[in-house]
Amino acid sequence: MKQLLYCVLALIFTPALFASEMPLNMTEGVTAISEQVYSLHMIILYICCAIGLVVFGVMIYAMINHRKSKGAVAANFHESTKVEILWTVVPFIILIIMAIPATKTLIAMEDPSNADLTIKITGSQWKWHYSYFDQDVEFYSLMSTPRAQIEGTETKGEHYLLEVDKPLVLPINRKVRFLMTSEDVIHSWWVPAFAVKKDANPGFINEAWTRIDKPGVYRGQCAELCGKDHGFMPIVVEAVSEEDFDKWLIAQQQQASNAAAEAEAALSKTLGMDELMAQGEQIYLARCAACHQPNGAGLPGVFPSLIGSPVIKGAVSGHIDIVLHGKPGTAMQAFAKQLTATEIAAVVTYERNAWGNNSGDTVQAADVSSANSVPAASEDTPAVPVTLPATLPDTELAASTANETVKDVKAAVLDDLSMDELMAMGEKVYMIKCVACHQAAGTGLPGAFPSLIASPIITGPVTDHLDIVINGKPGTAMQAFSSQLTPQELAAVVTYERNAWGNNSGDAVQASDVDGHGK
Repeated sequence: MKQLLYCVLALIFTPALFASEMPLNMTEGVTAISEQVYSLHMIILYICCAIGLVVFGVMIYAMINHRKSKGAVAANFHESTKVEILWTVVPFIILIIMAIPATKTLIAMEDPSNADLTIKITGSQWKWHYSYFDQDVEFYSLMSTPRAQIEGTETKGEHYLLEVDKPLVLPINRKVRFLMTSEDVIHSWWVPAFAVKKDANPGFINEAWTRIDKPGVYRGQCAELCGKDHGFMPIVVEAVSEEDFDKWLIAQQQQASNAAAEAEAALSKTLGMDELMAQGEQIYLARCAACHQPNGAGLPGVFPSLIGSPVIKGAVSGHIDIVLHGKPGTAMQAFAKQLTATEIAAVVTYERNAWGNNSGDTVQAADVSSANSVPAASEDTPAVPVTLPATLPDTELAASTANETVKDVKAAVLDDLSMDELMAMGEKVYMIKCVACHQAAGTGLPGAFPSLIASPIITGPVTDHLDIVINGKPGTAMQAFSSQLTPQELAAVVTYERNAWGNNSGDAVQASDVDGHGK
């Protein structure tokens, strides 16, 4: 009996350091918050174990020493005031003792203020989209586990279902704020090492934050039952030093510039059927097979078959449109921002000719670009160069040249434009810079991003509207665009917002108004 008691005591009061090594116990993580959560978990665990020890100890003692065979007679008493007070006050005190550290930890977890970096995380079936505020860097992160492993024809890898094509890269020792939302159903962004688990709800924004202490690769996954293939939505975060992160940002910006140039050059290329089919099959298996299945048969009642479907047999323009813009009210996403024109052309060609469809149609990047075109400024509108230099200037001559280029750009965009020219340019800028938060129809996301339809900013003075676009709004997700857009672009997007969606203010803001703002 004594040996059993000693074993129970040793198990309950094992030091926290040893408990952290137990494979079934919570891990300490790599952030200060995750360590607080772990400490709170251990405190509550020990309190519960102590309560259990006392309660079950008294029960066992009573059953052994006050059993009927020993002639014990039950006491006869009723409504003891002392007992009533005791079993009310003692649990209350225990709860207060537990509530104090729990409250401190919860308050710390919900304080994303004074962040060094803000990242918008958008979930969709079954991928994550990451957008780095004020950095012009955004990308989709998809599971990269080979389908052969999923289907069981290959041995499963070490990180089966927990590997992606492009991880989220974060700096250590910087406070990172996350804004989480969803494009379709409820998802949940969960990385155990950070003690971050927050739902991503469509139409709403949830906040979380982290500050990583140690470089490394940390894995998580969607922790919400978001539909079929819910387990195919992993999260991989690569934490790097601050210097490496800054270099990574520059490389991503350069890569985006090069990709834009390559996409532009691809519009003039004509690919053969074999090349389109080979590339289209790769894209289809990576992006479309989860819903429509590798054989194109879909899932009856859930995802339509692509074999001889009306979309496949119909006009090519309709097929391109649904791939580009998705289909509202269904799980069909818009791939305009996820794939290049060449990739969309290839996957449309593949779908129209695979699985016995054999339409013979070959779609080119130029066909996709024309279908996805947005109103552009007229020929009289001054052109605004946005191409990044091939390499960062590292000499005085390069720096001088870059400065002169900036001066030329500013000088070139201070001419007055007509309302039509401003609206055309403004719509283009809005669809690139503002639509993710305020939505294409200007309706915003209730509770997260305000509507721009007849809002106080829109109906108020133009100077206030300019100020919030140029300088942002501290304490909110509204960024400062002074360093991201030229005066002409700022004037155009403000004009567009004040006259689109029925606002019709009649205000035409010019680049000179922006250039003189605040002077």
